[in-house]
Formats: sequence, structure tokens, C-alpha cells
Amino acid sequence: MIGALQLLLFILLAVSGMQVVRTREPASQAVAVSFYGLVLALLFFLHQAPDVALSQIAVGAVALPLMILLALAKVRRAEQAREKETQR
Repeated sequence: MIGALQLLLFILLAVSGMQVVRTREPASQAVAVSFYGLVLALLFFLHQAPDVALSQIAVGAVALPLMILLALAKVRRAEQAREKETQR
């Protein structure tokens, strides 16, 4: 039988997964991916897999969004440098 907390986490997982797909702004999408990773980690922890939950927190909720944001910052810097070069 599915518990109330488990059902709530499954619903949150489905909603946050859809929000990741529906978000068009890359920075906002990185935040949505981070939230999705946290909900997934909670679900892993609830299913008595704390090692998998910790890995999910480290990778899915921290490392992946950080890499996305760093890549976005690098792309924006390159675009600004290109714009300055064309203005000369």
C-alpha cells in the first residue's frame, strides 16, 4: 500500500519533471532541475536507499545545475566579447 508521503513525493516528482520540460529560460530550468533532483533524492531516501539519495543530491541537485549555470555564464561572456569586437 502506498503511504501518503510516498504518494505526495510521486506527485511532486511528476509536477517538477513537467516543469523542467516546460521551462524555456535556461537559468530557470537549472533551478527546476535542482528541485527535481532534490525530490528524487527524497524519494530514494524514503525507499531506504540513502547511498543513492546522497549521490543524487551531489550530482542531480548540485553538480548538474552548477555546470549548466557555469556554461550559461561562459556563453554569455563570449557573446558580450563578440558584441564588443563588432562595435569596434
